[in-house]
Amino acid sequence: MEGGDCGFPPDPSEHSQRGSVSSSGLRAQDVLVYMVGDSAVHLCVEGVGCVTVQELGRSVREALHIPDSAQDAFAFWLSSPLLELQLKPKHQPYKLCRQWQDLLYRFTEASEEDISQDEPCLMYKRNVFYPKAKELQIEDEGVLRLLYDEAKINILGGRYPCDPEHWLSLGALSCVLELGAGLDTQQATAAIREKKISSFLPAHVAGGGGGLLSALRGKSGRQAGLEQNLLEEYRSISATDSNAQDPAHYLRQYLSTCHSLPYYGCAFFSGEIDKPAQGILQRGGRKTVSVGISLEGVYVIDAKEKHVLLGLRFSELSWDHSYPEEEGDSHILWLEFDGEEAGTPVNKLLKIYSKQAELMSGLIEFCVELGAVADGAATGTDGDLTLSQQPSGHGGASGKARGGRRGKLRRQSSVVCSRVHSLNTISYVDDGKEIKRLKPKRAASFFTRQATVPNYSAVQVGESLEQG
Repeated sequence: MEGGDCGFPPDPSEHSQRGSVSSSGLRAQDVLVYMVGDSAVHLCVEGVGCVTVQELGRSVREALHIPDSAQDAFAFWLSSPLLELQLKPKHQPYKLCRQWQDLLYRFTEASEEDISQDEPCLMYKRNVFYPKAKELQIEDEGVLRLLYDEAKINILGGRYPCDPEHWLSLGALSCVLELGAGLDTQQATAAIREKKISSFLPAHVAGGGGGLLSALRGKSGRQAGLEQNLLEEYRSISATDSNAQDPAHYLRQYLSTCHSLPYYGCAFFSGEIDKPAQGILQRGGRKTVSVGISLEGVYVIDAKEKHVLLGLRFSELSWDHSYPEEEGDSHILWLEFDGEEAGTPVNKLLKIYSKQAELMSGLIEFCVELGAVADGAATGTDGDLTLSQQPSGHGGASGKARGGRRGKLRRQSSVVCSRVHSLNTISYVDDGKEIKRLKPKRAASFFTRQATVPNYSAVQVGESLEQG
């Protein structure tokens, strides 16, 4: 299960009833801080029970020789197979580790057995709030290497879905970085086979699919085809690039390619959405999704198919989070955006069921606030605005112009483009008092939480929202 940033609801340490951490005392203890690539920094820390993330950060940056100019590129995370939480500078990792089971009960659907056996590790990974534009200004090769390691794992694991031209280019760049440039065809083929093609291409690509018979008949041919395409791309880069002796050049090129993926640098959360009803019995069920949230927007990704279902800049959405009304009900993150039915403009609502909805809503709110502050600094205006008054800082060419209407979402074949047609959304054009499937006029928003000045008046969430 994937998680996200921990700092937005009230500090979980204030809610926990777990034991005192005084047993850690003031004696020095060994602490391992892991990188994404499984390397680790070994620290000897005095008073580990009270040490803060900010204090640990100085020691880790010194050990990794990270320059001051890039000190904000990374953050500390508590990570396990069940949950990932980015920590604030004031957090005390030891205390949060002691409260880990409480956090799992609060933010995951894991079983009691899984929770009892789960243990987090302290990781040093990319900071969700570090702007992508700053990455390509980094000169230090060691910092670029850490960012590359994390990006590559997210590409290979399918967390960052990408199209063939992207994963092929990224795989070839990895070959150059890890095997060296200028190898002839025989040498490159041998090196790729020794490391295995799954070291360079996403697992769902390298592993193939299509059932047992298809696998038996076509796996070897598919592997050979992928290998050949990878070699051609590798030769193309090696032959045309004059920076063969400059790893930093290739590292920046890799990161730059990743930046074309809108969800690069997101914090990820687990959730479910309703499937469209199918068949005579109108049974739909739910689909598992991964929700990525960054400084720029929100992306709902099909966890199985590895493609985007919905991608929205903050200028294109309104949102809210609702708590369960009865035991057994779900936390819900509501996303509202512009859509169309039979040529009629409508509002669409997507329900995301997740115990992490509170975290997601908090992260969206914080990112919107950061965008408003950045806009205020850029224009010389006051950035302390309420959420319903904030101008858009992230709309871009496809976003909503200030005072204008949000841009329509269009379906395309790329994995990074929204597939609104496949979503089980609620469409309405009423005045916000109740949800109806279709009415002849444009609606007002249900939600007071918006990133832009709407061209219609926002209203409070009605009780009927929960019944949609």
